[in-house]
Amino acid sequence: MASQNQTSKDILVTGAASGIGFATARHLATDGRRVWLADIDAARLDAAAQSLDGAVAVPLDVCDEAGWQAAVETMRNDGANVRAVVHAAGISAAAPIAETSLSEWRRIHAVNLDGAFLAIKFSAELFCEGGGAIVHIASASGMRPTAGAAAYCSSKAAVRMLTRVAALELKPRGIRVNCICPGGVRTPMWQSMDFFQAAVKRLGSVDAAYREMETQGGCRFATPEDIAATVAFLLSDAAKLMTGAEVVLDDGFTLGG
Repeated sequence: MASQNQTSKDILVTGAASGIGFATARHLATDGRRVWLADIDAARLDAAAQSLDGAVAVPLDVCDEAGWQAAVETMRNDGANVRAVVHAAGISAAAPIAETSLSEWRRIHAVNLDGAFLAIKFSAELFCEGGGAIVHIASASGMRPTAGAAAYCSSKAAVRMLTRVAALELKPRGIRVNCICPGGVRTPMWQSMDFFQAAVKRLGSVDAAYREMETQGGCRFATPEDIAATVAFLLSDAAKLMTGAEVVLDDGFTLGG
């Protein structure tokens, strides 16, 4: 099996313009690697790349197969030696099933599940025969159901199984595939939700809204940096025997109670 050491190798991070993706790119960039930042938001992506020494921006809609092919060609033409892909791109929505349109259902699954599928497909192409590692950002909501979040929960549950199947298929090629299942994380995705904005308006600040949610749910929210540190571990030789694994970072959310 090929070496899994990612030191001095290129890394691709999707969803890298903000939140977990940007925190991961920033964390990995400090380890002397060249990090390729991919995101659909070109303006924020450029700003993120400019803030990190040596980072390269690659505009990408993770649902677009042709876009993935173009990104792969761009990296190859630049001499990239990609040995790790972190798929952090994702979106959320909140509505009861009876109030969710089919188009909205498909939109959530396109980004969260189709994007994960394409990340695996094109990661395997990027790695060629050199081995590598893939980390998906799934969710604790793909393990424990939440009323009003059917599209999000089901898409993230599917990412967990996709991770396991990919790990089995790609093991002979020296490619490890793992996923992280965070609970609540202090990211712009949470802050964009209507119920969160209502809490901010009522309580007077973002921090107060997070504190109320932590109190009500009985679980602390992670920071994007918490998730980034775990990604770095999964990409390292310390995790060389881990593939098809789910790392749960939810302060006990999935335990129920």
